[in-house]
Amino acid sequence: MESRDLIIDAGDEEISLALLEDKQLVELHKEKRSVRFSVGDIYLGKVKKIMPGLNAAFVNVGYEKDAFLHYFDLGPQFRTLHKYYESAIQKKGRPVPIHKFKREPDIDKDGKISDVLTNGQTVIVQITKEPISTKGPRLSSEISIAGRNLVIIPFSDKVSVSSKIENQEERNRLRTLVQSIKPDNYGVIIRTAAEGKKLSVIDAELRELISKWEGAFENLRKDIKSPRLFIGEMDRISTILRDMLNVTFNSIHVNDYTLFESIKKYIGEIAPEKEDIVRYYKGKLPIFDHFGVTRQIKSLFGRTVSFWHGAYLIIEHTEALHVIDVNSGNRSRSGTDQETSSLEVNLAAANEIARQLRLRDMGGIIVIDFIDMQSAEHRQLLFDRLKEAMEHDRAKHNILPLTKFGIMQITRQRVRPEMSINTEEKCPACRGTGKVKPTLLFTDEIQNKLAEIVEIVKTRKLQLNVHPFVAAYLKKGIFPVYLKWDLKYHICLKVQSVPSYHMLEYRFFDRYENEIDLS
Repeated sequence: MESRDLIIDAGDEEISLALLEDKQLVELHKEKRSVRFSVGDIYLGKVKKIMPGLNAAFVNVGYEKDAFLHYFDLGPQFRTLHKYYESAIQKKGRPVPIHKFKREPDIDKDGKISDVLTNGQTVIVQITKEPISTKGPRLSSEISIAGRNLVIIPFSDKVSVSSKIENQEERNRLRTLVQSIKPDNYGVIIRTAAEGKKLSVIDAELRELISKWEGAFENLRKDIKSPRLFIGEMDRISTILRDMLNVTFNSIHVNDYTLFESIKKYIGEIAPEKEDIVRYYKGKLPIFDHFGVTRQIKSLFGRTVSFWHGAYLIIEHTEALHVIDVNSGNRSRSGTDQETSSLEVNLAAANEIARQLRLRDMGGIIVIDFIDMQSAEHRQLLFDRLKEAMEHDRAKHNILPLTKFGIMQITRQRVRPEMSINTEEKCPACRGTGKVKPTLLFTDEIQNKLAEIVEIVKTRKLQLNVHPFVAAYLKKGIFPVYLKWDLKYHICLKVQSVPSYHMLEYRFFDRYENEIDLS
């Protein structure tokens, strides 16, 4: 059975999340602690400009660029939503419960945005696509609030069940259950995680989601200014846990105790039986280094990605689309015939491409140039393999069969900026100048720094963190270099290899793991 591990590196300004499947890195998320305008956030926005030619409007939600709201994204019950908002800010006391509120007729499917919106109007909108490049957020007024098992849609009555729940009896059970407990004027989408859940669990979550929505309106009169955040989506960590936590989630490792407690509490609420999988990491190495994430990041985010027996991918990004070229490398020299060899490389490439799309969160149009194959059976086999490999991808996607030129086209939903990491490093020795100090003298530099620390700090127990190659040199032999330093300076020195360091980077730490910096 496939295992999943979540590694969380909490820094002062940024939190990084690495999702491993069978120890292979498949998703990487980075979130600023002060992140705004995430998918799912609900804002009070102000209509800035109506664009009749686009049948859309630009809305100010507080971002530096106005957000885009198309007429088709208003939702059929936009007038009801706006009417409820106006009644909530005008009426004294608590707003009328939504299940008692009289709905307005649906807006015209083929109508014009100028018939519904006016400049300066306050609207309730939800982020459906985060700001990307030069574009502001994409909005919708068809609001949905997601929980672990359910998604509620105010001012709707439809109950639908996730297509991933295949058992017809279970589908009917869940639909009947939800229809019996949901209030009027609420539509519900039953998520995959709800499969097998008891009535009490479903009912409790439904009440919680409704309370979250209606509670926001109760507090609305205290602050009716716009633009502002109306209902915030969970942070990225909670969202990933909510959407992905399942029986194959083996462990969650986090290096921040406060965050560890928060995650453990959250999992205790949504899945008490899995509370023990949350573990606090206390190791001395950076958490990504300890779990081998750093190494995978360095090898997977470059322009060239090796994946199998010398074969490799070339990944290029343009404004309009992404292009992936599959190369056989040394594989072409193997003893098998060309057609068989091409099939083997292409099948392996399909698995790696599916992984790369998730890892880099590549969206829009993706064009893949596979190695040419003559057999129609082999071409179909490749198509089926890529579809299978992308079944775990939560982003909506569409895959077209191979063209006669051996090109495959994919469209993949893009809701967030692409994950891009520059794996090229400035030369640590020359700092980009093209000239370096004699490397023969590098150990002398470390020794001089050590002598200075011993003299000034007056400590006898030290730790030296260096690149693994340098660590191997310092520990080499029966009587290694670092032991000679121990005897010379009457200290106890520990040499620790750190894969994320540059080749000539080194740092000293005291017995309390505080860095010693004399610069």
